[in-house]
Amino acid sequence: MSDFAWALTHGTIWRRIVAFVLDGIIVLILVKAIAVVLILFGVVTLGLGLPLLALLPTVPVFYNWLTVMSGLSATPGQALMGLVVRRDEDLGPPGGFAALIWVIGFYVSLALSGLPLLLALFSARRRTAHDVIAGLVVVRAEALTGSAWSWNMRAGGPPFA
Repeated sequence: MSDFAWALTHGTIWRRIVAFVLDGIIVLILVKAIAVVLILFGVVTLGLGLPLLALLPTVPVFYNWLTVMSGLSATPGQALMGLVVRRDEDLGPPGGFAALIWVIGFYVSLALSGLPLLLALFSARRRTAHDVIAGLVVVRAEALTGSAWSWNMRAGGPPFA
């Protein structure tokens, strides 16, 4: 792994774990607040609005997807831990479809007992299975200030040199 790749991904695993916990707390607060609003709406509509409570499981997916697509390119927990989500090929911000695949892949990984997340322990760029499938990578924001020209180049310089 090049020095640049090491600088981008060094320490991201523990930061991702702490970010997951922080995001979990934020999502829990959001879900509880939305549940209270929906229950009150259900009471006001004499029970007709209560089926909207079935939408609560979508809150974490939308939370992750919309925040990763935002200008931060990270969930609030990731941003607090100094992480950003980037495209693997050029370290640009992720597109909406790639972010959606990334989020869905994350929740599928959790449903599979978290085993696909362990790929980060063995991959050179600390990428999990959903990172690889979506073509994204989670990097340290502070390390992005360096030159990114060599991120996916073969050893020895630019591809056409």
